[in-house]
Amino acid sequence: MSVLAVALALAGCSGDDGDKPGPTASGDAAPTLAPDVDVSDIDKIDVKAEVGQDPAPSWGDGVFGVAESTRKVLTEGDGPPVQLGQRLVVNHWEYNGEDGSMFDSSKDNPATFKLTDQLQPGLVKTLEGVKVGSRVLGAAAPQDAFGPMGGNPSSNIAADDTVLYVIDVLEAVSVADRASGTPVPPKEGLPTVQLAENGDPKITIPKTDPPAGLVAQPLIKGEGKPVESGQTLDVQYKGVIWAGGKEFDSSWSRGQSASFPIGEGGVIAGWDEGLVGQTVGSQVLLVIPPDKGYGESGQPAAGISGTDTLVFVIDILDAY
Repeated sequence: MSVLAVALALAGCSGDDGDKPGPTASGDAAPTLAPDVDVSDIDKIDVKAEVGQDPAPSWGDGVFGVAESTRKVLTEGDGPPVQLGQRLVVNHWEYNGEDGSMFDSSKDNPATFKLTDQLQPGLVKTLEGVKVGSRVLGAAAPQDAFGPMGGNPSSNIAADDTVLYVIDVLEAVSVADRASGTPVPPKEGLPTVQLAENGDPKITIPKTDPPAGLVAQPLIKGEGKPVESGQTLDVQYKGVIWAGGKEFDSSWSRGQSASFPIGEGGVIAGWDEGLVGQTVGSQVLLVIPPDKGYGESGQPAAGISGTDTLVFVIDILDAY
């Protein structure tokens, strides 16, 4: 598995098992370096600088390694600098500093992801501040790549290997941090929502029985494109249990939006059915019956029983 794939996998979360997104290695671990390193100067790497070219990096014989992550802009683009929180589109090639072997590349199928501090530190250090249109060479020290994971055997990377990547930054799009658009009056009898100054929703459950079926009620109608099945959504959300109103999950409390695949069974059915077709920028109230939530087994770790109806307020920030 590639650095990029691992970084994104660790930053994501699954809506049907209750896992929450969390940071990968913080980068605070003590610097490590393979004992057999022969080359440690990134300027000694010969690599094709033109955006779109096969990079073909080389540094002669021996092992390349760094104790601290570093980067070198090979060709500077004329776009704005990349910022944390933006959605990036990149082409990438990834190499093991141990022997120079390429273990992953986008192969003309650009990768799209949101740059956050939950990704592996080596990736963030390579990309943050680089101008759109650039080609950048990054050297991720072991503690900023696979070191904290004990290596990556599937890619033949040891815990003390430095990872190199060449990245062409094709696009960077700023993403809103909350829903925006036209307010939509909700139907009577549904939970009510009050927003804090930062957009964090407070959900109040009515003293009635929940609806029998799925309810997808827009509270704010965004002006973006409709969400399509198979896309990845970037969202802020809060979930509570209808019976008692207990909060069981919230991206707001973590201070970080979350990304989920939509429409293909990667999240609970209520999300798949309730969010496909909604427009980007919208805020949507979902009332999800048990059969479209966690089913008869519930989610005991989150305090959800097999008969609980769930209520979510979801801000759709981006879809790609």
